[in-house]
Amino acid sequence: MKVTSNVWVVTLLAVGITAQLTRVEGSVFAQAAQPGAPPAGAPAAGGPPPLPTFDTSKPAKLDMANATARYRVAEQLVGLNVLSDAVGTTSTVTGSIVIAPDGSIAKDSKITVDMRTFSSDQEPRDNFIRTRTLETDKFPMLEFMPTRTKGLTLPLPSPPRIQAIGFQLVGNVTLHGVTKEVTFDVVATLRGGTVAGLARGSLLFADFKITKPSVPVLLSVDDKIQIEVEFRANRSAL
Repeated sequence: MKVTSNVWVVTLLAVGITAQLTRVEGSVFAQAAQPGAPPAGAPAAGGPPPLPTFDTSKPAKLDMANATARYRVAEQLVGLNVLSDAVGTTSTVTGSIVIAPDGSIAKDSKITVDMRTFSSDQEPRDNFIRTRTLETDKFPMLEFMPTRTKGLTLPLPSPPRIQAIGFQLVGNVTLHGVTKEVTFDVVATLRGGTVAGLARGSLLFADFKITKPSVPVLLSVDDKIQIEVEFRANRSAL
């Protein structure tokens, strides 16, 4: 089974989010086309008011309010001719990111994932991953310290209506005692004081000196670990 590239997946997500936003805003556009309608951008009578905006000349702080981290590893089981994904999730994700108007990121920005709380649909797999693969007794946390962005509109927009954005977030991932630079593709929506979306990147077992799982029921395991973080962050201005 062919693995879909991150770029293609992110493109599809961007299209889906844009379509959703179009439906949300559709009634406003339709009303604006009617005779005697209020000027474009004015809230419709009885409709939702514009979302709160922020002073974009100040740094934007994004505090994680609710997030789910997920790993995906393609594996092939003995006796099967197709690949399947081993998936583990955790909601123990904390941290914050501060983005200056010029796009620079504060050095103390950090996102932390507690890998001891990863769980999947198979408890024996979870125990094996924790004790033999990730060795969470020695290396309990995955830390991501962002250093720069690519393709982000600057300063970070603060629109009066919902807006979708896509960009790349580059930074250093510390995992299993090793630190490597990793790029995450991000698709997000700006909704007043909330920034929500999905970040996706990939790591190599070998780069982080992680031994791939090897048990009798496994025929093969992919060299890559896909990391996904679905997040909702609260925005404030510093």
